[in-house]
Amino acid sequence: MKKFLLSVGLLVFATGSISAQNCSKYYPMNEGASFQYTSYNKKGKTEGIADYKVTDVSTNGGATQATMNIELKDEKGKEVYNTSYTFSCSDNKVTIDYESLLNEEMMKQMGDMEMEITGTDIEIPNDLNVGESLPDANVTMTMNMAGMKMKTVVNQINRKVESKETMTTAAGSFDCYVVYSESQMETMGMGGTYPSRLWLAEGAGMIKQETYNKKGDLISSTVLTKFSK
Repeated sequence: MKKFLLSVGLLVFATGSISAQNCSKYYPMNEGASFQYTSYNKKGKTEGIADYKVTDVSTNGGATQATMNIELKDEKGKEVYNTSYTFSCSDNKVTIDYESLLNEEMMKQMGDMEMEITGTDIEIPNDLNVGESLPDANVTMTMNMAGMKMKTVVNQINRKVESKETMTTAAGSFDCYVVYSESQMETMGMGGTYPSRLWLAEGAGMIKQETYNKKGDLISSTVLTKFSK
């Protein structure tokens, strides 16, 4: 089940240019921006590294859309997966493609299987306030496996801005909003709920994310280790 945990925190980034900041405070809308995140298990051992880069930005009317490339490496630095997703901003909020709710490791394991994906996009407003509730998001993936259909459902619920804190990592010290959420996943009648916290800084995006089990014990964490506008 651990392999299927969400990595939504990895989708939250900074914005670099003045024109982009008019559209989004927390997401990269400038081509060439790059970020590196290191993932750790509950004992602090490195499990993998993810390199993100904004490869394309376009504007149509009042909306801006960007493409993010992701290169996932294992703990030894070997590339194991490469993909991309899109996100857009308009009306003072950012909307992320719901397919990004699916963990990169899970998608790698699915390979070239025939699948259908539907869902509701993730939204984060530019103006966050402590105590504010954020909209739920979800994705449903149906796969055809040798004539059998297997459905995976992921719901991100109870999203709320908990507090403001200063978070320090190898990339520096940042004033952050702390966003709590719960990820529910079900596959073939089996699943679980995984609470998480996301530290989000204006101008630098996601600084850290922690995922917990139902008892509140830390399962894994992801930390910003490199950042370039």
